[in-house]
Amino acid sequence: MTTVVGVVVFPGSNCEQDVVGALGEVGIEGRLVWHKDNSLGNIDAVVLPGGFAHGDYLRTGAMARFSPIMTAVTKFAHQGGPVVGICNGFQILTEAQLLPGALHKNKGLKFLCQPSSLQVKSNNSVLTRHLAVGTELQVPINHFEGNYLCSPQTLCDLQATDSIVLTYTDNPNGSTADIAGISNANGNVVGLMPHPERAAHALLGSTDGARLLKGLNSDG
Repeated sequence: MTTVVGVVVFPGSNCEQDVVGALGEVGIEGRLVWHKDNSLGNIDAVVLPGGFAHGDYLRTGAMARFSPIMTAVTKFAHQGGPVVGICNGFQILTEAQLLPGALHKNKGLKFLCQPSSLQVKSNNSVLTRHLAVGTELQVPINHFEGNYLCSPQTLCDLQATDSIVLTYTDNPNGSTADIAGISNANGNVVGLMPHPERAAHALLGSTDGARLLKGLNSDG
């Protein structure tokens, strides 16, 4: 049976079609879900895509956190359902308190759109469950507020629960401990700033993003 992933669309999202296309490359059906819906429907996982939800007014992700669909996403996550936030989606997950910490402006206050080298630090997550710790990946970034910050205690908690999923090998934005992506303690909720959907086909220069997205396939 084909895995179905709900891809939530907020006003200002701009990566939802890219995510659907990338999921298709790994045999997963992507199904768009509008932010005002109250139900996720019959899906196996959720992706919150990149973009500028609600124009990033107030704070990135701050308004999207109150969209009706987020009640369903939160319930789904608490029940153990796989939830992935990419870039702006990661910001929304922190605002919704499904992941700890916050995303701030990049060091140097510069928008970054460039390739990034990553290292898998944990395979205790839905995205990295098929990848060996230490695996290096090439996945691009595209953000202005991708500098992940957290308290020393939160960092200790992330390390203790094996929840630092991906790190930058050459930190581009100032993120604490070179963090590019984290998960909750159970590994079913993951946020990452790099865009795996932009590295899911050889024509894009890398298929390493597809290696991550394959983790959402419920058939293993």
